[in-house]
Amino acid sequence: MKMFFYVHEKFLCQYSKEKQKHSFFCERTNRKQSIITNFKSENFKNKENELTKEKKNYNQVKSKKRVADHGEVFTNEREVNAMLDLVKHETERIESRFLEPACGNGNFLAEVLRRKLNVVEQRYSKSQFDWERYAVIAVSSIYGVEILEDNAQECRERLYSIFNERYTALFNAHCKDECRRSIRFLLNRNILWGDALDFTNPETKEPIVFSEWSAVNSTMMKRRDYMFKFLVEKTHQLSLFNDEGNAAAIDEPVKDYPLIHFLKLSESQI
Repeated sequence: MKMFFYVHEKFLCQYSKEKQKHSFFCERTNRKQSIITNFKSENFKNKENELTKEKKNYNQVKSKKRVADHGEVFTNEREVNAMLDLVKHETERIESRFLEPACGNGNFLAEVLRRKLNVVEQRYSKSQFDWERYAVIAVSSIYGVEILEDNAQECRERLYSIFNERYTALFNAHCKDECRRSIRFLLNRNILWGDALDFTNPETKEPIVFSEWSAVNSTMMKRRDYMFKFLVEKTHQLSLFNDEGNAAAIDEPVKDYPLIHFLKLSESQI
């Protein structure tokens, strides 16, 4: 199955040095995707409690200073849902990859994760092992870059909380710490503090490196690391991974890791 990241055509002009928060990457497969420009709203079932708990995270502005210094304005819930509805089939495909290049504290990514976990729960809630495996795959498919370090950390914690609340509600005392550690590890690798315009960490200036996670069989996962800058500069459509799970005719990974059990990801090298 081919997997693509598509970048909004206006990303380079909209996502200025002030880091406007309204552009996002959406990966889709096997069909040509239209650029998201229209909005429609809809209420979603089974989310009222989660959305109530997270209401404070949907505030569009944290402070006037942050707006002045960084152009920090978060996308509100209505627009998040409307935009994701236009690719609803992808948001409900567990392995479909999403990358937000200005993820803030995670308004888009949190909703993507909720939708993916809804599908995981519908299909696999009768088997803890299967639920854990597909929840790990769902989290591994979500990526974000954020120029403000506190936002990046807040996004990681927010996504972890969404996972952990579902996990605890379903399996309670049977929950595994190693599964929680795998999720933590994935979020630390996939939600990165960085500048999506110059492809580096704002402090260290080291290049942004993303990990591709691929499920190999019923228990194992494969990790390959790729430089974000190279992927953007070498392909107009950001075609990251081909049918075999390799970089699509652009380069070799900067690092290739041995297979590892999905519950042992935290034991992988950083």
